[in-house]
Amino acid sequence: MPQRTTTRIATVVAATLPLVSPALAQSTNGSWTTPTLDRWMYPFNTSPGSRPVISVFGSDRNDPSMFDSRDGQFLVGWSTADQIPTGLPAGSLTVQAASVEVEFANDLVVQYDPTQDPWQIFAPTASPDWQADADPGQSIELYGVGFRNGFTASTFQEFSPFAPGGSNLLAPSVRSAYAMSFDGSGQAIDISNNPRQRFDPRAFAVGQCDTLQPGDFIPAGTRMRFELDVDDPKIRQYVVDGLASGKLLFSISSLTFVVQQGGSFPAFYAKENALVTIGAATAAQLQVTVTITPTCAPADLDCNQRVDGADLGLLLSNWGGSGSGDVDGSGQVDGADLGALLSSWTG
Repeated sequence: MPQRTTTRIATVVAATLPLVSPALAQSTNGSWTTPTLDRWMYPFNTSPGSRPVISVFGSDRNDPSMFDSRDGQFLVGWSTADQIPTGLPAGSLTVQAASVEVEFANDLVVQYDPTQDPWQIFAPTASPDWQADADPGQSIELYGVGFRNGFTASTFQEFSPFAPGGSNLLAPSVRSAYAMSFDGSGQAIDISNNPRQRFDPRAFAVGQCDTLQPGDFIPAGTRMRFELDVDDPKIRQYVVDGLASGKLLFSISSLTFVVQQGGSFPAFYAKENALVTIGAATAAQLQVTVTITPTCAPADLDCNQRVDGADLGLLLSNWGGSGSGDVDGSGQVDGADLGALLSSWTG
């Protein structure tokens, strides 16, 4: 058939069919007001998964042979499948924003520091690397979670052992779940001992309190927000992978100065706290904004899981152009695309 005749027929048919816009990506806001698990990751926590308050702190920087530098860590996670579908094809889920909020349970104990401190201020004070902290307080940071000792994100639970039986709990790098970030090459690493290993970890987020000024003592009931750096591709992919699996986990950590058996450090409400139960306080909360892009067969131009007259109308309305209707990916909408669409017809 001559090209001009085909074009004339296409124009007539397109005019008689309703034009349906292709299915657009759907933006979804997920919000979880209570975590599925919140766990104090501390070597001598005798009640994992049931403590009403969870604290974060460092270890004695002048005794680097004992404990992780980031000794008390706050493991928190949410089951997300109730609001974000799991098992989506790769590339169909895009994260625009993600944040975690926690509420302080102790009153006027620590000073607010909204900026991440360099590792040198946590070096032993006798070390030539040591630097004085230039601002009051120590930051509180959010990281991903890594696992060892045979555990994974899907198998580690609130009551899972801190370390294998028989482990020396005083030793660094034995905990089964740890604060994790990425090194310069994009590899996941345990950042629990970053001052000893002499590097500054890439925080997923540094805690911010809108009602406070740097150096203020933090009142009980203050909410701290961690706005994840989803512009970082590794952090964004960590969130995507967690949502795709239906379980998103984070570790809240700080190198707040302590000494053996002492110190002043931040503490947060856990979901088991009686004040949370009666609604007078809040446990950790998660919010995400994602775009879910529909996936469909090439000829299903409006992505309604059928190849029918609506798809034919879209193809013919764009005849001779490119983009929607270019079923075979040749860069032009033409007879080959029409044939491919008709061969996939479901009605």
